Amino acid sequence: MTSPHWHTSSYSGPNGGNCVEVAETSIGAVVRDTQNRDKETLLFPVGEWTAFLRDVQTGTL
Repeated sequence: MTSPHWHTSSYSGPNGGNCVEVAETSIGAVVRDTQNRDKETLLFPVGEWTAFLRDVQTGTL
């Protein structure tokens, strides 16, 4: 299995700051704390992640 490609939000600025990193996979999205990368991650199934992104983009959240 290949390593996930982690990325931060474009809103987090050049230094990362207090944010999370996300890696999309075939089964959903994995989320981790940027400042504690060695800690546990959260996995969101595709449907939940898609709904979350839609709600963020439409301002529902």
